[in-house]
Amino acid sequence: MVAKMSDSPNSINIDIVESLAAPGGVGETGIGSFSPALCNAIFSATGKRIRDLPIQNYDLSHG
Repeated sequence: MVAKMSDSPNSINIDIVESLAAPGGVGETGIGSFSPALCNAIFSATGKRIRDLPIQNYDLSHG
């Protein structure tokens, strides 16, 4: 099964803290870590590195 946006969390908790640093964007922090984590899990299971997204048309058999 290919991971889709609907597989990502329904909500993300964000803590806003006071800082003297210049303001910056917050982005979609929870989404950004999903694809690398999935690619690393595939590498751990199969020994094959995924270098392109979306993940499709890969031979993911072990070895």
